[in-house]
Amino acid sequence: MANKKEGKMSGNKGEWSELYAFMKLLSQGRVYAANEKVERLSDVFYPILKIVREEQKGEVIDYVIAEDNVNIEIQSETILSVSRKELEENANLLLKEIVTHSGSFELEEVAKFVNGIRVTKIKAPSSDTTDISMQIQDTHTNYVRDVGFSIKSEVGNAPTLLNAGQTTNFIYKVTGITSEQAQQINAIDTKTKIKDRMKQIKELGGSVQYVDMNHQGFKRNLIMVDSSMPQIIGNMLLYYYEEEVKDCDKLVKIAGQRDPLGYGDSMMYEYKFKKFLCSCALGMKPAKKWDGLDEANGGYIIVKADGEILAYHIYNRNFFEQYLLDNTVLERASTSRHEYMSLYEQEGEMFIKLNLQVRFR
Repeated sequence: MANKKEGKMSGNKGEWSELYAFMKLLSQGRVYAANEKVERLSDVFYPILKIVREEQKGEVIDYVIAEDNVNIEIQSETILSVSRKELEENANLLLKEIVTHSGSFELEEVAKFVNGIRVTKIKAPSSDTTDISMQIQDTHTNYVRDVGFSIKSEVGNAPTLLNAGQTTNFIYKVTGITSEQAQQINAIDTKTKIKDRMKQIKELGGSVQYVDMNHQGFKRNLIMVDSSMPQIIGNMLLYYYEEEVKDCDKLVKIAGQRDPLGYGDSMMYEYKFKKFLCSCALGMKPAKKWDGLDEANGGYIIVKADGEILAYHIYNRNFFEQYLLDNTVLERASTSRHEYMSLYEQEGEMFIKLNLQVRFR
C-alpha cells in the first residue's frame, strides 16, 4: 500500500499512476472521452474546474484551476498557487519514473514537489471505488457536477476488476464420479492441477453442472444486476475451467451459442454480462451489500501506457461497457487460499467449487 514516511512516498505503479493522473489533469484542465477502443474522442471532453482531495480526515483541499495556475484552497481561502506548467513537468517526470520501476518504490524528487503543494499521500483516502474526485462542466449544458472517477493504469501490470475470494466461489454438482475416483482426482498435485483435475473428471465420465454460489451476499448482488446473472456467470466460469477459454468476449460468444438459459437470443448474454462488468468497475463488491448505485459516479479514467489520460464518463456508458468486455479475462487464483477445485461429498452427492476472478488484459 502507498504510504508516507518522513516526507518520503512509496507505492507501486498503479498507485503512482493515480498521482500522475492528479497532476496531469490539473495541468490540462480537461479530460477527453474515449471510444470503446480507448481512442480519444477529440470533440468530446469535460472541462475540469477543480480536483478535491482529503489528505487528512476532515481536511478537504480544493485544487482550483485558473488560467495559468492552480490555486490551492482550504475552506475557499487560497493558501498557495502552483503553475500548471510546473505541474505538467513534474507529471511527465513521474511518468518516466513509473515506466522504469517495478514493485514498490520511492521517488524523492516527486515527493518533495507534491509535499510542497500539500499532497502527502500517493492515494487520497477513499472508502469506495473512487480514486479521484473532481468538479467538471458539461460542455453541452454548462451544468457543473461533482463526480468521482475510478482510475485504471495501463502503465503497470494489468489490475483486477473483480478480486478472488472464497466469496467468489461457485458451486457445481458433479455426477458420474465415485468416492474413490474423487479421491484420485483430488490427489492430482501437478503444476497444472486445475486443468488436470478438470480433464480427469471428464475422462472418467463425470459431468459438471452449476447449482449455486458459495456466498449468498455476492449472489444477492449479482441478482441486483440481473436475476439470471448467477446462472450466466456460473456457466461461463465452467466453460473457462473446462475449455481453457479465458477472454470474456469469447466466453460470452460461447454462452450465446450454447444458450444454457434458453433465451433463444445470443445478444442476451452479452448485454447482461456487460452490465455485470460495469457494476464491478463502478462499485459492486462481492462481500459488501450493494445498493445498485455507482460509487464512482463519474466513470472510469484510463492512464494509457504513453501517459495519455482518457475518460469513460457515465454519459458514454455504451463505449465503457464494450471496452470492459473487450479488455477483460477470467483468471485462476490460489486453490488453497480460496478453497476450491477439490471434489467433496454432501448428503450423498458430489460437488466441486470453481473460483471467479476478473482481470484486465
